Amino acid sequence: MKKLTIALGLCLTTLFASAQTFSVDKAHSKLGFSVVHLTISDVEGSFKITDATLTSSKDDFSDAKFELTADINSVNTDNERRDTHLKSPDFFDAAKFPAISFKSKSIAKTAERKFTLAGDLTMHGVTKPVNLNLTLNGVTANRQGKKVAGFKVTGTLNRTAWGVGSMPAAIVGEEIELRAGGEFIQN
Repeated sequence: MKKLTIALGLCLTTLFASAQTFSVDKAHSKLGFSVVHLTISDVEGSFKITDATLTSSKDDFSDAKFELTADINSVNTDNERRDTHLKSPDFFDAAKFPAISFKSKSIAKTAERKFTLAGDLTMHGVTKPVNLNLTLNGVTANRQGKKVAGFKVTGTLNRTAWGVGSMPAAIVGEEIELRAGGEFIQN
């Protein structure tokens, strides 16, 4: 029994020791969105990522786990009046719900460097499952010799499922296109 316990402990130590943890490079990362306005044009915007981590024990990231938090008060659509309105209780209610967060639950490889990333998205005080498209853009080393991995994430969600905005779809579309891209540096 003692040998089994020691062997199991060594296996678990090896498993956890091989997991790689990465932190987001905020200077090279962005969480963006696009929504249709008046059924005729796209309005684009972004949020600042305040924190994001990646953990994986495989070089191809096929077991990756992602966590991300973004600041609602950082919303930027290149229009100060619209940004103030988006922060109000009419939309995100930033005073009450200051962050958007995502925590992955699973990842499934769909093609070379392409995955479906499933997880929970919390926004406006509501948590719902989402499936996102994840692309591994590549892996390199930075000037300090640390491993850097680049990813792109896309997906679509319905803002009303999270209770964001009561505007009719003819004014502000219900479908929101998400686009995130960024670099993660190995710790």
